[in-house]
Amino acid sequence: MLMRPLMLALISLAAFALPAAVAVAEPAAPATKGLAPVADLVEMVDIPYQQFTLSNGLRVVVHEDRKAPVVAVSVWYNVGSKDEPKGKTGFAHLFEHLMFNGSENAPGDYFEPLRQIGATDFNGTTWFDRTNYFQTVPKPALERALFLESDRMGHLLGALTQENLTNQIGVVQNEKRQGDNEPYGLVEYAQLAALFPEGHPYRHSTIGSMADLDSASLEDVKQWFRDKYGPNNAVLVLAGDISAAEARPLVEKYFGDIPRGPENRPAEAAVPTLSAPKTEVMKDRVAVTRLYRIWVVPGLLDPDFVPLDVGAGVLGGLASSRLDNELVRRDQTAVAVSADVQPFHRVSFFQVQVDVKPGVDADQVARRLDQIVAELIAKGPTADEVQRVVMSNVAARIRGLEQVGGFGGKAVALAEGALYADDPDFYKKQLLAYGRVTPAAVQAEMRQWLGRPVYALRVEPGEREAYQEAAPRAGAASLRPRYYRQPEAGENMMAPKPFQRPMPEVGTVANLDFPDVARARLSNGIPVVYARRDTVPVVRVAVEFNAGIAADPAKAPGTQTLMLSLLDEGTTSRNSIEIAEEKERLGAAISPGASLDRTAISLAALTPNLGRSLDLLADIIRNPAFAPGEVERLRARQLAQIANELTQPNAIAARTLPPILFGPDHPYGRSPTGSGEAEAVSKLGREDLVRFHQRWIRPDNATIFVVGDLPLADLLPQLEARFGDWTPPAVPKGVKDFASAPPAPQPRIVLVDRPQSPQSVILAGMILPMRGTEDLLTLTAANEILGGDFLSRINMDLRETKGWSYGSGSGVSLREDLVPFIVSAPVQADKTGPAIQAVMDQIKAFVTDRGLTPAELEKVINGNTRELSGQFETSGAVLGALRSNALYRRPDDYWERIAERYRGMTVSTLDQAARRVIDPSKLVWVIVGDAATVQPQLANIGLPVEVIKQP
Repeated sequence: MLMRPLMLALISLAAFALPAAVAVAEPAAPATKGLAPVADLVEMVDIPYQQFTLSNGLRVVVHEDRKAPVVAVSVWYNVGSKDEPKGKTGFAHLFEHLMFNGSENAPGDYFEPLRQIGATDFNGTTWFDRTNYFQTVPKPALERALFLESDRMGHLLGALTQENLTNQIGVVQNEKRQGDNEPYGLVEYAQLAALFPEGHPYRHSTIGSMADLDSASLEDVKQWFRDKYGPNNAVLVLAGDISAAEARPLVEKYFGDIPRGPENRPAEAAVPTLSAPKTEVMKDRVAVTRLYRIWVVPGLLDPDFVPLDVGAGVLGGLASSRLDNELVRRDQTAVAVSADVQPFHRVSFFQVQVDVKPGVDADQVARRLDQIVAELIAKGPTADEVQRVVMSNVAARIRGLEQVGGFGGKAVALAEGALYADDPDFYKKQLLAYGRVTPAAVQAEMRQWLGRPVYALRVEPGEREAYQEAAPRAGAASLRPRYYRQPEAGENMMAPKPFQRPMPEVGTVANLDFPDVARARLSNGIPVVYARRDTVPVVRVAVEFNAGIAADPAKAPGTQTLMLSLLDEGTTSRNSIEIAEEKERLGAAISPGASLDRTAISLAALTPNLGRSLDLLADIIRNPAFAPGEVERLRARQLAQIANELTQPNAIAARTLPPILFGPDHPYGRSPTGSGEAEAVSKLGREDLVRFHQRWIRPDNATIFVVGDLPLADLLPQLEARFGDWTPPAVPKGVKDFASAPPAPQPRIVLVDRPQSPQSVILAGMILPMRGTEDLLTLTAANEILGGDFLSRINMDLRETKGWSYGSGSGVSLREDLVPFIVSAPVQADKTGPAIQAVMDQIKAFVTDRGLTPAELEKVINGNTRELSGQFETSGAVLGALRSNALYRRPDDYWERIAERYRGMTVSTLDQAARRVIDPSKLVWVIVGDAATVQPQLANIGLPVEVIKQP
């Protein structure tokens, strides 16, 4: 279960009507001429809703959105880590985990029934102010979802066991290790301790301390439930294919019998001010020195929040921010900068972050950073800067709120407003405040709040202090396998139990109606693949090239990444700042990127601003300047990125395994991040990048994929005007070479020594005798049971049974050519060897004497067929499907036919698919961890061990 902040959702598109798109190929114009005014966008957004309150105090908010046959179910509890007393830190988050471990009438892991009903975007999160649980379900499964949420709200205590508590303490402690193990992973603890006085509700982290988690008793957590989880302390939001009239009898049926509980009144937490500036230095295993400047500022309900948020955008949130322009582009003393306001109920954090360029004096950069902040406070932002911040924020939220649920959809906007402001319409008031904010207001609030003493933290490369580990424990309450199932009719699996509530049936879920796919060609032959989605006024375009990381020259890995990073950093007619400012005025997102097999420059544009957005996209793709000064700057940034990757345990593992499996000469035998190798990147010059662009980024190697709200007949002329006259250069088109045969498998363990690692990252892999263009659906379905799903055998064993990992699994890694089978298992360091053996045992059993069960097959079929409508709720998901269909040579109706294919699967066909190609004896294992702790555990694995130093 993820623990992350959810930014306040500010807008909706339920009934969004905007002007038509601008004309094709408009002439040069003033910066904002022809653009949709921000004020108009703000005034027109709306999330209509109705609400009612049950007699037990449960507040219910319903938003009707009939675009897809799905309903988002979101329950927000008015309890978070700021409600935890001393000595019980981490309890709110621990309890979030326990509420996924079964209730009195739905025993077993909650992910089981959620998967069975085809839920998408399902999870739970905890933060300082709240705990929430959410899922988007097919309309015929809504009653089942309401039953599950109501059962854990009202009927949980009988299902809380010491076994579950012990297991989940282990899981949470491994979640903590996983975060702490990352570079800069201990920064949050230092920040909170420095900024808040003893006893302040926000002083401790949500994840809690190892010691407090160790001390949690069963009675502690039961009392936490009694005190905090009553219906009168919650908000239930239903958003999607449902009306309030339909919702009320269902909510009464499932939640109406739950008695009221004590009302949780979160502490009034004052905004603290340091008595004097505070400076600290931390040492960590990091590649670059990072500077922080942090102030505690008012919470999200305070009128000062919006001007401060806009000020942070001007300072370091925009691509054209003050810090970017001064430290990254002009001074070139930093490789990355950011500034934002992280909002919470009572307080917020105004945080500035600067990564110092290696070799540059950090003191010099710190002085310049403070000077830039002081200058912004003294003179204030310009009107254009404020306008660009607001337009960027509004456009991002327009795109994001196409979803009804998930981490940031419309249900989130309504729930946050209801919970924190007692007003589901709070998002609208907040959005109007953004539309009205002025430069003077931004300056005034920054002067007031950033004029106070600052907390300045510097994290430098060096040895970490000793890590505070958990108390020794067996690692699990039980090492026996756990298998979850639904109770048979009349069976009482949890005794004693007050009573049994029947679990409602799931109605028939209709097959997916995937948008019709249309095709066309521009006059120069570029194919256009199009699907229409008119839910929001957004057009998504991906100009895709048959290149990818696999197209990198064998002796110069990282060439493509450097080339792509320069595309939006200057063209023959615009410099990098002008490009960034134009994107911000348009509210457009333009993102160059690459997978292993394809390269794409993607655009998400507001339909009213589509014309000028396409102008900018075409200029970036067709006319990059590759200015020598920009090449030097972006190369330094990429070298810093490589250095950072070599300090990150997951990145180290991901870099180590591919060349072992595929060999260094194979296109897939390189880092999947695409950043390349420092030695090669340091030698790249402008000519190398121009040559790569000419060979791969060209019209005879391109396909344009589009999903949007315009008819294709209206869209094609706009694409033709920007790309139809594009002609190939004289140099030959690039062709990837997959002829290099991978080496024969040499099963062994490669241990990368990373001292002071409280957790080991385990990767294992083998190359399958298959290609991604073959039909792999049956194999991937079989792997869902082995390791491809939260409920998979590997994850349930290492996480839920043994408590050694926050999450583990396996996957069939699809790509155009040879496909590998990959296992991933981050585990606590002292269980590394046993974890490898456990995974080996699971795989061996799966492909020999313990194949799929009928119940597991049913889970695969139900989950994959019922989730389709939720899976393709957004235009971004549809665009991704168009692109993957093309890459893997699937028919346009692939996703409409897939449900029937799942229904035709059998236990035998899935077993055969796995046993035919997965051979655990051929796996090569990579471990990134502390060799002193890990190596002795590997003696009895039965594989050769090769120890190498951290790169």
